[in-house]
Amino acid sequence: MFVLPSSITMASVFCGFSSVVMSINAAGATPERYFLWAAGLLVLAGVFDGLDGRVARATNTATEFGVQLDSLADVVSFGMAPAILAYRYGFFQLGINDSHVRAAGWAACFVFTACGALRLARFNVQVGAVDSRYFVGLPIPAGAACVASVIIWHPTPPAAAGLAYCFAAMLFFVGLLMVSTIRFSSFKKRATSPRAVMVTNLSIVLVLAMMILFQQRFFGSFFAAYITLSLIMNLAWKAGWRGIEPPHDGPKEPETVH
Repeated sequence: MFVLPSSITMASVFCGFSSVVMSINAAGATPERYFLWAAGLLVLAGVFDGLDGRVARATNTATEFGVQLDSLADVVSFGMAPAILAYRYGFFQLGINDSHVRAAGWAACFVFTACGALRLARFNVQVGAVDSRYFVGLPIPAGAACVASVIIWHPTPPAAAGLAYCFAAMLFFVGLLMVSTIRFSSFKKRATSPRAVMVTNLSIVLVLAMMILFQQRFFGSFFAAYITLSLIMNLAWKAGWRGIEPPHDGPKEPETVH
């Protein structure tokens, strides 16, 4: 039983590593197929990352080893793997003939990776000291999903330098969100009241319906809405709105999922 959560974490690492391999293999006349595989594997890595902590708590097998392994796995699967995919997708081909695009892509992908690592380190030292209903900064799996969603939506690499610079700006923006102090809903609290359970179930049905309706555009729309609504909610709290209870920092139950 103690091996099970770590095995799920290693499945996330396998998906991240396989995504890197697919990014490297994206050569020839049809790189789109490899880019789609690489992006899809990042999404699958996120699924495994969401399962390992839940399985550990459900089976009462949470350990400090599992917590540290999860953090290291996240650096690989959601830091390095999406950065390599982003560079190979958005900047490698154009950078052969344009050194400025290559430099911008190199910088943007490094900033994304570095911010992801800093965000994980901050998470580890803040366990038990912040409100567990909210993440401090954009979670690194969500940051990786932002990269994957762009590629799933449009698997053909950018053909113009302007598009590559826009992609670089997105990477910088997502990286800054990860190290920011903006609060993002964690969705990790289990619903207890009948009303909360009903709302949760309806939300799941709505998300599945949107996935079927929008297909490849779903992930980009979902994470754009998640970030936008989170930014609006933080601004509303600053203005004094209390329609949703704002975070209150203090001793909380330890967490194992980033």
